Amino acid sequence: MFASYMLNAWVVAGIVAVVAAVVGFFVVLRGSTFVAHAVPQSAFAGAAGAGLLGASTLLGLGVFSLVAALGIGLLGRRGRHDVVTALAVAMLLGTGSLFLSWSTEYAPEIYALLFGEVLGVSSNEIGVTALLGALCLLAVAVLYRPLLLASVTPEVAAARGVRVHRMEMAFLVVVALATTTAVPVVGALLMFSLMVGPSAAARRLTPHPLRAMALAVLIALACVWGAIAASYQTDWPIGFYVTAFASGSYLLAQLWCWARQLLSPARTLATAAGGGSRVNRGR
Repeated sequence: MFASYMLNAWVVAGIVAVVAAVVGFFVVLRGSTFVAHAVPQSAFAGAAGAGLLGASTLLGLGVFSLVAALGIGLLGRRGRHDVVTALAVAMLLGTGSLFLSWSTEYAPEIYALLFGEVLGVSSNEIGVTALLGALCLLAVAVLYRPLLLASVTPEVAAARGVRVHRMEMAFLVVVALATTTAVPVVGALLMFSLMVGPSAAARRLTPHPLRAMALAVLIALACVWGAIAASYQTDWPIGFYVTAFASGSYLLAQLWCWARQLLSPARTLATAAGGGSRVNRGR
């Protein structure tokens, strides 16, 4: 499991987990999970189109992700955002299917586009993934304060001079960049679960933005590295474990919140009873 040929998988999966968690925090905070589902679908179509033309798959991923993200942002401004996003998902999935029907790709290549191929990452791809991941994290760091304000209280952000729509468009570009980084590793379908699951769990456990982001990173790393280890031991697909662990993290966080809410009234009553008995003893 820790052999030299597995090193690329551990490193690249770690990079993808950090990027997905950081961007996913704002996806969950802004309620943009549907958009986070749509953009990876466009990346799938772009990769399929690039394969058909014999071009770079990464180039196809980046172009289609960016076009889809900007298109959703521009069209959603003048109409219902959910309708525009749903139409984009349907159109891009259909386009990807059309490209695949014209290509001569084998089933493993198609499977990798949808579910990723973290064990098939070469040493040459680590540098590209690290560069894209660094650019994505740098963009989040630059946009952090105005993006956080625009995500939580858009009216206050606008009153303070923040261009809310421009901030949304910038964030969609960051989502497209994160998608380009992660889809070759975890696939178009699993990118959504890795971006949303750990971040949603972290948001349930702490309301503090930076703490939630750091916790989301730790959960995402545990999900992808745990998936690699579990897949190595069982020979089951990594994608299954990534989805299961990401979903399970949110379920555990939700159960923790429910348990804490159930225990809170009991603690309040016990504290009140203890205070009352002290008062009686004082008398």
